[in-house]
Amino acid sequence: MSLQDFLPTPKFEEYSRLFSDFFTMTRRDDGVLLVKAHTRGGPIQLNVQNHRALGQMLKTVGADPENELLILTGTGEEFMMDSDPEGFRLEEEDLEHWAYEYAYKDGRINVSALVNDLEIPTIGLMNGPGFHTEIVTMCDITLAAEHAVLFDLHYDIGSVPADGIHNAFQELLGTKRAAYALLTGEAIDAQRALEYGLVNEVVPAERLIERAFQIADHIMSQPRTVRRLTTQIVRRPWKRRIMEDLDGGFGIQMFGHVASRHTIHGRSHIRSTVDYAREGRRNNFDDAPPHTPLPGDS
Repeated sequence: MSLQDFLPTPKFEEYSRLFSDFFTMTRRDDGVLLVKAHTRGGPIQLNVQNHRALGQMLKTVGADPENELLILTGTGEEFMMDSDPEGFRLEEEDLEHWAYEYAYKDGRINVSALVNDLEIPTIGLMNGPGFHTEIVTMCDITLAAEHAVLFDLHYDIGSVPADGIHNAFQELLGTKRAAYALLTGEAIDAQRALEYGLVNEVVPAERLIERAFQIADHIMSQPRTVRRLTTQIVRRPWKRRIMEDLDGGFGIQMFGHVASRHTIHGRSHIRSTVDYAREGRRNNFDDAPPHTPLPGDS
């Protein structure tokens, strides 16, 4: 008999309650876990608290050996189109402290945990329009609702787009398309996201979770070791991308914040910036809807 015992692993009944203010969690008997991010039961309103909770949740889920597959999505008809009215007071009170403690540190953990701390397959669901889409596009498989719109708001709010969204866009869109999306805030509708390779399937919103479970059933048809080792193979490009680009990009973004010495995450600022995506326009500086063909598109 060993001189020491294994430390206990997290228990679903306990952490599902612990995270309930941020995520609704349900798990089937076979270990397929559905996690729906929310703010008070509705679409995600970004704040420093749920920004930190994401990485904490991913690490906890990854540490529970009874989890076999993660389906991650938002709540309601939008994914993330707003910020908490008081959610970034810390940024206003102490910009330098916020930039490291709540942005740089927590943000790097969020992205890294999604790629490195989960041994299980992941399916991300874009349940509606929103920013910070790296949360779902960096999952192994990504589905989008028909009304989903993917875009990055950072440049338009005066921030360097380098906190993980640049990793997702550059890896999936390629250099030229990523540059256009990051510099213009291009609103990419679901069908164009499918054509670009940002998502794998586009389905009606009411069938999004059902379709995710269908795919999960197929993945679960193979033995546990095969599933988990295959996950490590398909995730290798993300691991390389994160290792090479995440920390440096995040550092550049935070330098930009501190150097400019102004806060950017106020609710009215973000809400007015993303209005164009709500209105079906391609960006903030012209009136072309996102489905208008670009020159050279068929």
